[in-house]
Amino acid sequence: MGLGGCIILIAVGAILTFATDWDMQGVNLDLVGIILMIVGLIGVSTFSSIARRRRGVPPPTTTVVEERHHTRDGYSDGYGV
Repeated sequence: MGLGGCIILIAVGAILTFATDWDMQGVNLDLVGIILMIVGLIGVSTFSSIARRRRGVPPPTTTVVEERHHTRDGYSDGYGV
């Protein structure tokens, strides 16, 4: 289920909870709407965390050059015994 499906679940749940006054025997439509909204919110949070993990960091497009500075102390280069 993608992001669109999660948003549809939230919308249908909100419609059932806040915009209807139907009465069905044995079914509490307000509770069904709240459950749909919660499932939609869980889906949105799961989808966003997975999408964030997949995105990753692209490799740099520029070349990195490290400069090393050599200092001669007379001992480590083999000239001064």
